[in-house]
Amino acid sequence: MNEIVDGMNEEEFQTVFTEEQFNKILQMIEEKTLSLENAILLLKRIGYCKVLLDWRIYGFNSSLLRGRFEKMIDDEEEKNEEKNESLLIDLCECYLFLNYRFSSELISMCVPCLLKVALKKEENEVSQKEVEMALLALSNIECFFMEQKLYLNEIKEIIQYHQEYHNLTRLAYQTAWRFLVSRLWADNSLEEAIVIELRFAREAIKELEELSKCVDWKRKEEDGRIEVIIIGRWLYDISNFFLLFRSWNEELVGLVCSIVQVLRASRCNYGEICFECIRSISKAAINRCVNVEGFLKCAAVDAVFERIQQPTLGDKIAFHGFRFFMGVSRKLKEKKKEEMEEVKRKEMKRMVFEKLEEEGYEDTIISFFETVEHFKRNYAHFFLKNISDYHWCQTRNLVPNPELANFCVI
Repeated sequence: MNEIVDGMNEEEFQTVFTEEQFNKILQMIEEKTLSLENAILLLKRIGYCKVLLDWRIYGFNSSLLRGRFEKMIDDEEEKNEEKNESLLIDLCECYLFLNYRFSSELISMCVPCLLKVALKKEENEVSQKEVEMALLALSNIECFFMEQKLYLNEIKEIIQYHQEYHNLTRLAYQTAWRFLVSRLWADNSLEEAIVIELRFAREAIKELEELSKCVDWKRKEEDGRIEVIIIGRWLYDISNFFLLFRSWNEELVGLVCSIVQVLRASRCNYGEICFECIRSISKAAINRCVNVEGFLKCAAVDAVFERIQQPTLGDKIAFHGFRFFMGVSRKLKEKKKEEMEEVKRKEMKRMVFEKLEEEGYEDTIISFFETVEHFKRNYAHFFLKNISDYHWCQTRNLVPNPELANFCVI
């Protein structure tokens, strides 16, 4: 059955694993035509594929099986000497893997249970796989507030121990970071621990570089390799980090440089990786984590512009590419109170203007005129309003519609 699950594509996965299917699994358990042990093995495999590949299934959340598992976790947690730790771990992993909404009470039981597993420091293959499964299940708890006492000391210890002794698999290490970065949505007090204590940017740079060495970017058939999947997961988390962290930090320039390298390597054969790169860079520009000088130093302006000129450009990449230029232009428009800083801003604006003019930025923007209405309909809530500083296009009478000037704000 595991082979069947592994061989499914996303559409097949969503079609098969419905509420009805999970209820049928419960019925088989109750009728003893499927042992609980085998059911757990199957459910963990389903959950592993779902979370690793970021697929969506909603049937478990509304199924009777979910209620049964919640009761079993609660019953097992209340036991003392007779508690079956192995069963409790399996139940908690299934619950976290397959859900998309969580009970606070169950979270308070599952998180400490699985962090205890993840704190194992043995480097043998069996132990590493157990740790990986526990952390991957925990990484599925996104955008959910939980008290720091449930997790902070333990997840910091897991990350710091790996930084010194390298005991985790690459996937386990990435999922440990996803679990922590996800907490920023509800608790921005974690910024110091993530940025200063644990050095998120430094670690992300190192992981992107090491993983990229394992990929032959010229071969499209490697798209399903675990290294490619992990790179995509890192980029997704970096994008969220840029969205939530708004203070300038020198290490973030180095992180953008690493993303640019992956972008250039992936642009021909790896569309999803390319998209995640451009989304990350655009978030950094919109939320001002990196200054314009940093983007020029990393050649991010060149790399994004090169990508939006490619004939295989899709809506998602086009949208985030234009958002990147909006973020840069907004930064360049900000007047500085100090005279020297204002002089520096004007010089930086001139440099960006000349670079894009030389590369044909105006012609590229105009070529997108027919798609502006499409972007407005689908992404209007993201676009800037009342932009006054787009003289570059206005003074040349190149924009037949004022709305298009939203793309020409340099």
